[in-house]
Amino acid sequence: MSQIDPASDRVWHAKQYPFEIPDHSYQLNADGWQPLADFAIDEMLHPVVASGSNASPARLADKFAGFLDRPIDVTRATLCDFDAVYSAHFAKYGAIPATLMRAAGTVVSVNVAWLDDAQLDRMHATEALGVNYEYQILEEISLMLDDGPTLDRASAYISKRGALNFGGAPVALSAVHALERKWQALSQEQMLDAARLRLAPESALDHFISESLHDDDLRLARTHALAVDAIGF
Repeated sequence: MSQIDPASDRVWHAKQYPFEIPDHSYQLNADGWQPLADFAIDEMLHPVVASGSNASPARLADKFAGFLDRPIDVTRATLCDFDAVYSAHFAKYGAIPATLMRAAGTVVSVNVAWLDDAQLDRMHATEALGVNYEYQILEEISLMLDDGPTLDRASAYISKRGALNFGGAPVALSAVHALERKWQALSQEQMLDAARLRLAPESALDHFISESLHDDDLRLARTHALAVDAIGF
């Protein structure tokens, strides 16, 4: 059995989810990202709501490396009657990622990535469609773009595993701002530690994360254990 290094950069990285998210709209291109100066809706593009790490320019830059022939505009927005919560699964990079959940009365801050057909295909390829997520069109919503119109239709990646059940309710991401939030909010590190107490209470947290990073079978078994009582969308 290989030696697990609990102090690895990958363990630290897992705890940083959903990573750094600007508090303003931005544009991502092959040279990096910068604040978005001008934005106009292009009806040919797909508005994709990001409730977790897909809102982070660093994460998007990793996903779209080599696929940025056209810049991607990412607009800040607020989404009514939803919240960003933890999904009942572990990502390959060790974090417990996010999903949207309907939450009457809550208004959550999100980002909207405006993707062309090729970029949407690329995003699909990074989202483990059919395994951890499914691509859904959200109808009759209220998605208010910063300094822009309100959309009643957009798409999002929704967890196929369901929302992680913590004491009978989903758990919101404390890193994502929301008004009138109805559920407890935890940081990534707090959520990972809660999962550790549930699944491997004898392990130290960094060791628990390292095991999931290094052992695909164990990570999948832990995902199945979280999904047993998950809360469906």
